[in-house]
Amino acid sequence: MNRVEHVMGFPVSLRIDDEHVPDGIADAVFAWLREVDERFSPFKADSEVSRLDRGELSAGEVSPDLAEVLGLCEEYRVATGGAFDVRLPGRGLDPCAMVKGWSVQRAAELLMGAGLARFCLNAGGDVVTAGGPWRVGVRHPEIADKLCTVLEITDGAVATSARYERGDHIVDGRTGRPAIGLLSVTVVAPTLTEADAMATAAFAMGEEGIEWAAARAGCEVYAVDAGRRVLRTPGLPVAGAGSVPV
Repeated sequence: MNRVEHVMGFPVSLRIDDEHVPDGIADAVFAWLREVDERFSPFKADSEVSRLDRGELSAGEVSPDLAEVLGLCEEYRVATGGAFDVRLPGRGLDPCAMVKGWSVQRAAELLMGAGLARFCLNAGGDVVTAGGPWRVGVRHPEIADKLCTVLEITDGAVATSARYERGDHIVDGRTGRPAIGLLSVTVVAPTLTEADAMATAAFAMGEEGIEWAAARAGCEVYAVDAGRRVLRTPGLPVAGAGSVPV
């Protein structure tokens, strides 16, 4: 089964290779992602995040889901010395860097809870898989139709943070300035919650973020720095060809 919808501002594709697919499971996945967008988007005036940011809700009044997301945001803020921060001076509360991976991982857990064993859920290039192996391409940071490498993933997740789609949009919370030390950083982790948050956090930290992410349990890293050097951890699950020099 294959299905693609545009949710949370990017295409989300779901492929299920199990022989028997429960009725309504794909509907449940996309309904959850649309619900997350309504509840947690800082760009929607009536979302829970916007209401909290305006002071209409106190920290003790937020939903358990938002409390979990904000707790994760604080965990990564502390772990990065403030480089990863969803409350930047002069800006509203924006937990999108955590919400995307967290919500898509929860969607994957819906699939697993329905008994599905082989699927790939791709949310704007960030991928969570079950079964496999699945081949996941890492886009070249400067050549849109080329790949740097191809990864082979089974029961795990891959996320990339880069400058190629939205420019210098990731800010180093320690300085308040755009993070420019890396062109892209890809993290392979057991869950997309971890992979996406660590890719963003490592990008915000710059070159020191590569070693930081690599030291996290179960994580592998592939990065291209501003000088176009490729930096990768030894355990990166590379599938084979498909690369061009960087």
